[in-house]
Amino acid sequence: MDTEERRGAARSARGRPEIPRQPLWVEEPALRRRMPDPVRTAAVRAVLILSLTVIQAMVAFLSTMTGSWLAFPMVLSSVASTVGATWSVLDVWVTRQVWNQRNGVVSMPSSSARQLRRERRRARRAARTAQRDGARIRRRSADRRLSRA
Repeated sequence: MDTEERRGAARSARGRPEIPRQPLWVEEPALRRRMPDPVRTAAVRAVLILSLTVIQAMVAFLSTMTGSWLAFPMVLSSVASTVGATWSVLDVWVTRQVWNQRNGVVSMPSSSARQLRRERRRARRAARTAQRDGARIRRRSADRRLSRA
């Protein structure tokens, strides 16, 4: 009798009902699709830059309130950091737009990218079929000739 069986027997002997154990980790389906890797990388970079900018602005404010010599350099660097943070947020937006243009927006059935892809596929299929039929016709006509003269 192993440990689990002994525990179960002890519980039932005490008159308590057996409680089934739940798994520690329950996998749930995601509500939204995962961001593409380049967009996620840019977003993480932007969040880090934004958080550092907020911390820097807070230090600048507090050092200004205390009259510290560090106030002026911190205010100047906070302005520069704000420009950098704005740039990083724009980078996320631009990266997302570029990724959508290159890979097509396929989240909706009425997507224009999906429509274009479907039309290109039809055109390629028709071209391959025409090429195959032309090759068959040439082979048949070559087989029916008895002499090369």
